[in-house]
Amino acid sequence: MRTRRVSGVIGATVLAAALLSSCGDSDDGGGSDKPFAKDSADQIAAKAVAATKGADSMRIKGDMRQEGKPVSLDIAVDQEKNCEGTIGSGGSKAEVRHTNGTLYMRGNEQYWKAALKDKPGSEKVISKVADKWVKMPADDASVSGLCDKQGLVASMDENKSERKGMKKGGTTSVDGKDAIALTKKGSGGETNTMYVATEGKPYILRVSTKGGDAPNDATFGDYDKPVTPATPGKGETVDMKELAASGR
Repeated sequence: MRTRRVSGVIGATVLAAALLSSCGDSDDGGGSDKPFAKDSADQIAAKAVAATKGADSMRIKGDMRQEGKPVSLDIAVDQEKNCEGTIGSGGSKAEVRHTNGTLYMRGNEQYWKAALKDKPGSEKVISKVADKWVKMPADDASVSGLCDKQGLVASMDENKSERKGMKKGGTTSVDGKDAIALTKKGSGGETNTMYVATEGKPYILRVSTKGGDAPNDATFGDYDKPVTPATPGKGETVDMKELAASGR
C-alpha cells in the first residue's frame, strides 16, 4: 500500500495505511430493513471514502504502533490545513497548531530529543525549544503533510484494486453514532475493520487493525466542525529557522 510519510514521530502514514486496508468491495446480502441493504461492501466503502473526502473538517484520534513503538494522536484538521491537537510516543509529547499557513509545535524535552536526534548542536537547540511554541520551517520535510486532510484522505483511494474481499458485518455504535462494520483479513493474519455511519452522511467513524505486526485503532469524528487554532503569542514562540541560522 502506498502511503506518504508525514512525520517520524507522528506516524500519520500508519493511519493512511489502516484506512487503505479497510476498503473492499465484496458483499454480504442483507435484508431490506438493514442499513446499506442494497449496497455491497465495496459500494459502502466507496461511499464512505467519498463522504470523508468531502467533509470540511474532521478529528482523528488513535493509538497505533510505528516501528514497534506505540504512537498516539488526537488532531482536528480541515480542508484549509488548519489543525490543532496533540501527538505522542511514550514520554515524547507535543501540541500542534497550524494556522495562517504556519505550523507551530510545542514539545517536551523528550519530543525534541527524538526529533533532533543526531543533528549537530542539538543539545543547545533542545534547551531553547523545549516546552516553547516552535515556528517550524515551511519546507521542513519531517512535518510536511501533518495537517493535510486532503492528502491524508486521498491516500485511501490511490489503489482501487485493494478494495477487494471485504464482508459486511453487523451494526454497532461508535461514539454514540450507529455504524456498520466492514471486515477483511490481511495477508499477515491481521483483521482490518472499517466502521461506516449508517445515519446521515456515510462518514468513516473508526478503523482498526487487530493482530499482525502493526495493530492500531483510530476514531474519526467532529465532522464539519470549525477548526480555529489560535496563533501563539510572540513572547512564547521560537522560530526554528532563525535559531538554526543564528548557530546558537
